Amino acid sequence: MAGLGLANGSLRITPGTNRRLRIFATTQIAFSFVLLAGAGMLLATLVSLQTANTGYDMRHVLVFDMPPSATGADIGAGKAVNFYQEAMRRIGELPGVDGAAVGMFVPWRDAGLLGAGVPFTVEGYTPENGEENPRARFRVVSPRFFAVIGVPMIAGRDFNDEDRAGGELVVIVSQSVAQRLFPNGDAVNRTMWWVDPYFGPKPMPRRIVGVVADADDENVVSGPALMVYHPVRQIGIAGRLFVRVSGDPYALVPSVRRVIRELAPEQPVERAATLEDVRAQVLAPERISAFVFSGFAGIALLIAVVGVAGVLAFSVSARTREFGVRLAVGSSPRHLLTQVLSEGVLIAAIGVGAGAVGGYVLARVAARFLATVQMPGALPVVGAAAVLISAAVIASLTPAARASRVDVLQALRSE
Repeated sequence: MAGLGLANGSLRITPGTNRRLRIFATTQIAFSFVLLAGAGMLLATLVSLQTANTGYDMRHVLVFDMPPSATGADIGAGKAVNFYQEAMRRIGELPGVDGAAVGMFVPWRDAGLLGAGVPFTVEGYTPENGEENPRARFRVVSPRFFAVIGVPMIAGRDFNDEDRAGGELVVIVSQSVAQRLFPNGDAVNRTMWWVDPYFGPKPMPRRIVGVVADADDENVVSGPALMVYHPVRQIGIAGRLFVRVSGDPYALVPSVRRVIRELAPEQPVERAATLEDVRAQVLAPERISAFVFSGFAGIALLIAVVGVAGVLAFSVSARTREFGVRLAVGSSPRHLLTQVLSEGVLIAAIGVGAGAVGGYVLARVAARFLATVQMPGALPVVGAAAVLISAAVIASLTPAARASRVDVLQALRSE
């Protein structure tokens, strides 16, 4: 092989070949660093999503899809509302059930179903020149909905059975609406109305009767959310059933379905899951991506370790006479051990530096075409660097130990 030779059983490597081998190992380290940092970023993001405070009671709330069209009810006549009322009453009486409510939106699972929000305004609010009206998410819920899902009331009251069709139009708003659009967040008993033409040509003012804590049902990592909740008895549609339980949630699924079948045999009750499992289902693509990326990163790390170990093994074999001479003139085995280890660490350090620069440039270029590209945080970067440096030290141990145990007489005879 060009650049390699054997003389008296001793391996010889030309300087050019040794340089190319080191560049190759450094390149492996650089690519491994990029993959490890990316995998670390994905894992850190996944952990933060799984542990984020959502504002909901995750383990004790069971949700069902209950499409309203399947009831065959005439919503105008209030039959669907009566169906919801009776279903909630009967389910609430089941052993182990602490409450039942209906709504129109399962957090995260129905994300994007109703668009980005509906423009609205409130009394006393005047947009500045060129400013658009704020947008809020339109939601429909029943009385006790917030108690069932674990979102606390901050001010005012919950909906009740008097909030029905033909009565005063009322809504409940999220804390973000109150803080953004009302002085000191004092929104109770003020009015709001939708300005979207879908809600009719004339504004229909609705009195705000309560303020609830923010609960972001579109994003797993909760942020400020402008939400406006309407009572189901005034809107007439829901389609989602929420059941708060004190024991095993899934043990109650057959009982809930039996109650619904008794009330409406054709009514489907689908996709039963706790909010915790809904979040897990929504995060499944991120989990798969993190797993696959971590697999590639692990393979790249293994290749890089083999590369560093191979380069140092060749280097030690080619420098057998040099090490023998050093030992003969008084150099200690520990010094040779440290020298070879430092060479492995240097290769890893240069590779990490090159990977950091290359990864940064690649991310900046990709960000021009993909809006979702993010730079890894400090923890994934530092973690990837630490893993590679440690791996380089481990890979260097065997060649370093071999260098420190060179037989002086045999090394001096080899030429």
